[in-house]
Amino acid sequence: MEVETKKPFVLRILRILWTNQGAHFTELRGGAEGILSEACRKGAMENQGGSCLQTRQVLLLFVFLGMAQAQAKPVRLDVVEEMLSGTLVGNLVKDLGLEVGELSSRGAQVVSKDNKLPLQLHINTGDLLLSEPLDREELCGSNEPCVLHFQVVLENPLQFYRAELHVRDINDHSPMFLDKEITIKMPESATIGSTFLIENVQDLDIGSNSLQEYSISPNSHFYVKIHDGGNGKIYPELVLDRALDHEEESELRLTLTALDGGSPPRSGTTSILIKVLDINDNAPEFAQSLYEVQVPEDMPIGSSIIAISAKDLDLGNYGIISYSFLQASEGIRKTFDINPTSGEVNLRSLLDFEVIQSYSVNIQATDGGGLSAKCTLLVKVLDINDNAPEVTISSITNTIPENASETLVALFSVRDQDSGDNGRILCSIQDDLPFILKPTFKNFFTLLSEKALDRESKAEYNITITVTDLGTPRLTTQHTITVQVSDVNDNAPAFTETSYTLFVQENNSPALHIGTISATDSDSGSNAHITYSLLPTHDPQLALSSLISINADNGQLFALRALDYEALQTFEFRVGATDQGLPALSSQALVRVLVLDANDNAPFVLHPLQNASAPCTELLPRAAEPGYLITKVVAVDRDSGQNAWLSFQLLKATEPGLFTVWAHNGEVRTSRLLSERDAPKHRLLLLVKDNGDPPRSASVTLQVLVVDGFSQPYLPLPEVAHEPAHEDDVLTFYLVIALASVSSLFLLSVLLFVGVRLCRRARATSLGGCTVPEGPFPGHLVDVSGAGTLSQSHQYEVCLMGGTGTNEFKFLKPVIPSLQLHEASSNMQEKENFRNSLGFNI
Repeated sequence: MEVETKKPFVLRILRILWTNQGAHFTELRGGAEGILSEACRKGAMENQGGSCLQTRQVLLLFVFLGMAQAQAKPVRLDVVEEMLSGTLVGNLVKDLGLEVGELSSRGAQVVSKDNKLPLQLHINTGDLLLSEPLDREELCGSNEPCVLHFQVVLENPLQFYRAELHVRDINDHSPMFLDKEITIKMPESATIGSTFLIENVQDLDIGSNSLQEYSISPNSHFYVKIHDGGNGKIYPELVLDRALDHEEESELRLTLTALDGGSPPRSGTTSILIKVLDINDNAPEFAQSLYEVQVPEDMPIGSSIIAISAKDLDLGNYGIISYSFLQASEGIRKTFDINPTSGEVNLRSLLDFEVIQSYSVNIQATDGGGLSAKCTLLVKVLDINDNAPEVTISSITNTIPENASETLVALFSVRDQDSGDNGRILCSIQDDLPFILKPTFKNFFTLLSEKALDRESKAEYNITITVTDLGTPRLTTQHTITVQVSDVNDNAPAFTETSYTLFVQENNSPALHIGTISATDSDSGSNAHITYSLLPTHDPQLALSSLISINADNGQLFALRALDYEALQTFEFRVGATDQGLPALSSQALVRVLVLDANDNAPFVLHPLQNASAPCTELLPRAAEPGYLITKVVAVDRDSGQNAWLSFQLLKATEPGLFTVWAHNGEVRTSRLLSERDAPKHRLLLLVKDNGDPPRSASVTLQVLVVDGFSQPYLPLPEVAHEPAHEDDVLTFYLVIALASVSSLFLLSVLLFVGVRLCRRARATSLGGCTVPEGPFPGHLVDVSGAGTLSQSHQYEVCLMGGTGTNEFKFLKPVIPSLQLHEASSNMQEKENFRNSLGFNI
């Protein structure tokens, strides 16, 4: 990993350096080198080349530059304490030398320790205002000057400015004696010039506003001497100016006044009661001048800390010692008390190591004669692990895109007010999250996304930052950050099925809903909004736009027009589903539409061909055996399945018992032998019916001519409607003539027979062959698909001889012979030749 890719890491180190103002250069350098060494050890900043030395040197250069900038002179702002909320402290645009609007565009914010500094920044104008009045005494106590440090952070690009807010004191506190009345016991033997310490006065103000002088009411025995105690503090001492006389005046009452240097000055007074005692020549003595004791900060109230004792060699009242605090501040008096008789020091309130680490208490022992001695008690507070670690969030990003990696989620700092191991901190997050914690400098951490996320797997993460100290027992603080993963269009729509098969009954109504396709998209929002469309088909013969339409919103498919099974049985096309992401993603699915057949076509008779001028005529030899095949009715049905299953039925015949029709193949056969009484011509009406629901049918009319043999001349057929008796007479008449002619004119008959045959052939040649009659008969192959009466595809042509009144019938022949009929053609050749000899063209 190259150095440039680690710029955020360097910036985070510089940011920590800038915020740790006042730190020594050597300490900052040592801390930075420690962090860099740790980062190299863990491999977080290793170069792809291997060694971390060059990276370390480059980063240290940035660190030193950051430390140099961190040592730059901070911006100083001044404010007087007790100013009202909204008071203008300064203008950061002018003080920092920035452009107007730069604070807003770069995300400026004011950062202070614990974020407790009551400052409010108007980023549009740069004005820095007080959000509440400041109390210098509460913020800084007796420290002078009172300086509050804070930083101005510009996030984009990252830049720090150090700033100091100097709070100036005003004379808002008067000198105050802790005791309204001070009692001093003095022996009458006190020498002139003897000094007596007086309880110190407290003034919370500093500088010229603090305590400046003391004065005492006019009297003849005492005056006040001011003693410099160092650190700018003064203490009053009462000096004896004239000898006392117990018998003359046993008590004196004086008024001590303390005056500060404010304008106007403030003052405080206390009453001093001086009791003149008989002589006492031995003062109390402590065993040691300094007592030290260590007290844990969790010691309960009322516990005894130490017992102080002093001795007095005097007897009686002068040897009785009483103990008290000497010049103790109000804080000490609130924290400790002392038993005046036993000298036992007890705890009056709870201790807090984080507030005060030690107390120095002056204790005075006074005997009954007024002589006193003092010692110092040093109370050291021992730290215990009573403060849980604290987490301060400086910057946070609540939403990150799912395809982003190494994204900054949060910048935060941790601290523990305890000391030693009690203040050492460990920071961690859950192990099963795609996020990592990286230390930047000292107690600052960054929370980063470790890799690209997947919103479809998990759209929200609750990251718990756990901070634990190393004290006993360990204390833990948790802070939860919720991160939303924003969607990226990384998922294409997915169809519920890879292919769809839809069924449509033919002859459907237009705009019929035939089915619905559906796709889903695991993205969200517009990335998951799907539109459907028909994709162009590669079949140029398929006009898809005129057949099918699709609803772009819900994927419903509609048939635009009625479909015809006989014209189009099935077709395929593809449907696309596209989301509205950027860029848009899409997928395809195959849709297959099967058209279901309806019984909308009646059977069509191919043979015998029905002609409006005359029905088809078949010849039947009179000597034909029962079952003789007269003809075969050939029919087809354009429908499929059971709608094309055909059956044949004889509806009507001039001689019902003579003929039969096979129901499955349409063969017309004789059912018995012909007799002399049977008519020479017959008319049959046959019905062809399919198996649809409801069934459709067609009828065919067939005329059968009974002949004695195929040598008999073919005569014009009389009308079937004539009387049977009349037909028999005509036939008898012709037979008689024939017998007479045969017996007398045998030779002439043979010649005539030869001449007639030659004439017939010449005449057939002059007619130019056979012509195909006009009508609905299709001129192409008809596929019966095993459902009609033909086993294979055939094409037939039928013609009648023209030019004569006989309407000679030409037998139905296949134009394209099938393979199955090829073998039978040789067997029929003799019969054809014989019929041709009689004048019938087969």
